[in-house]
Amino acid sequence: MASETIVSGDKPLWRKIVDFPLVTMLIAVALFLLALAAASAINKYLLPPIGGVAGTATRSLIAILLVLAAYKLAIVRLGEHPKDDLKLRDAPKGLGLGLLAGFVIFSAVVGVAAILDVYNISGYSGTSRLLLDLVTIAIIPGFMEELLFRGILFRWIEQFAGSWVALLLTSALFGLAHIMNPNATWFSSFAIAVEAGVLLGGAYMLTRNLWVPMGLHAAWNFTQGFIFDVNVSGIEEHGLVEAHLSGPVLLSGGQFGLEASVIALIIATAAGVAFVWVAVRKGELMQPMWTRNRAIAAD
Repeated sequence: MASETIVSGDKPLWRKIVDFPLVTMLIAVALFLLALAAASAINKYLLPPIGGVAGTATRSLIAILLVLAAYKLAIVRLGEHPKDDLKLRDAPKGLGLGLLAGFVIFSAVVGVAAILDVYNISGYSGTSRLLLDLVTIAIIPGFMEELLFRGILFRWIEQFAGSWVALLLTSALFGLAHIMNPNATWFSSFAIAVEAGVLLGGAYMLTRNLWVPMGLHAAWNFTQGFIFDVNVSGIEEHGLVEAHLSGPVLLSGGQFGLEASVIALIIATAAGVAFVWVAVRKGELMQPMWTRNRAIAAD
């Protein structure tokens, strides 16, 4: 349940400071960035030159392993209530549910776009980019972004200010993080914040399991890019088919892709709201720290 309480006890002052949710969050972010920096240094100075897909996969694997090690060895132990949202035993079910949800939701977006004559297939491309797309548009963004935005930022903002503030802030930050992408606009960042921020945040709230939003995020990107040949957050991809978008930008998303369309905004946001609604019904809504503390004092 998300209604956990915080009891300080007789801890020393330094430990109370370190365990304060926002301080804990900053420490976790620093560890995350340190792991990425270490991976970058290894890839640049120690790894033999490896080109092509094999090089991309190797560098990505090193980054994932180091970030995962930082999470498992340090980040999970931080805070008043240490916990692991990335248990290996939960991976098969969590990833399965997330992958299925991501595929179904974005397939629905493409299906509606096709019905509205916004999305059209003109040919077939093949599977030559399968491994590259799996790594670059699915695995790396799904793992890294969800660990940071949901596994660190959402978790400790929620500990401090409650679920609603965590959902609002992480969604806004997630949208803002995409403003520098190719072909991005303020509307595309707004759309990403609302549709993806609420969808992925809702998936985490509902399951308290990072494998689900990771799988959902990976499948969302892979489905639109590799399967349907739609630009992924403004980045041009080459899918199994050759397809193009046309019509009003509000429906097609323009050069950014369908993520910046009202079609995705409506469908994905509706799915996200459903996740959040079920999470609230299950009692997974966390109140702000000061509200929980007042409840403890009143007992």
